[in-house]
Amino acid sequence: MRSAIHASFGEPAEVLGLGEQPIPQPAAGQVRIKTLLAPIHNHDLWTVRGRYGYKPALPAIGGSEAVGVVEAVGPDVDSALIGQRVAVAGVHGTWAEYFLAPARLLVPMPDAIPDDVAAQLIAMPLSALMLLEFLNVQPGQWIAQNTANGAVGKTLAMLASARGVNVLNLVRRDEPVQELADLGIANVLSTAQADWQHSASALLGANGAYAAVDSIGGAASAALLALLGEGGTLVSFGTMAGEPMQIDSGAMIFKQATVKGFWGSKVSEALSAEDKRRLIGELIQRMLGGTLKLPTEAIYDLGDVAQAAAASLQPGRKGKVLLKP
Repeated sequence: MRSAIHASFGEPAEVLGLGEQPIPQPAAGQVRIKTLLAPIHNHDLWTVRGRYGYKPALPAIGGSEAVGVVEAVGPDVDSALIGQRVAVAGVHGTWAEYFLAPARLLVPMPDAIPDDVAAQLIAMPLSALMLLEFLNVQPGQWIAQNTANGAVGKTLAMLASARGVNVLNLVRRDEPVQELADLGIANVLSTAQADWQHSASALLGANGAYAAVDSIGGAASAALLALLGEGGTLVSFGTMAGEPMQIDSGAMIFKQATVKGFWGSKVSEALSAEDKRRLIGELIQRMLGGTLKLPTEAIYDLGDVAQAAAASLQPGRKGKVLLKP
């Protein structure tokens, strides 16, 4: 089968290429899925670099999420699944014509959700929704987040708004302000503007933000901490800057702030089956109801995976880059 493979760890555009791998055979509890579309996530690219929490054996097929059609089932798996269109995340090797997934992770997709949306509906939106619950923020309170124009940032803003939670959305350039406005996302500020802190404080009011989500690290962490109210929580979600968080100890002490890390994979593992069904059900309903939008930037053939990876890293993307086998 055609597969997007890397035989070494390194920059995705340099090490990824098209190769042939055997079609996998499902074991007990597994299904084989014929891939329709698979997204390129930032954590997929960090995995290719060898710098993520999961490090595959080489050579490895990239990808961790996809939408596809169940083609075969392993022992003890209901054969009625064959032919169903499903979405699945938290798996490995989705950048290929076929991949394996545990039957328990499959999410049947309604016909009303198109392939390009179904392909990206679980991993990042579910992380955003788990993050929202992790923050324990209540309607009327404020969250501040940077990289608000990223996949999780957009989704968090939409889902929080649907639950009555206010979000201050920070972006590093002026151009994404209109992009987010076009998606119906409010309270967007560009940190390229000299007076953005004043504008942010005016929006948040005297109580400041209840929680803040940092996806950058470095000096951006201190900027978010400054926006927190007393007893607020700063959550590290990512490290786009590749630098340690810079934290003002005075602000930490006098705000009595808490700093936590959030890794969606671990939080998802700890979720009960009932809670996971509830959250995924909310995502599907928000999508069908129009309050959640997941735009697509481009769809690349699997053979162009290096170009697709490079495109996924370009600033100013308006949606997800997807691969088609």
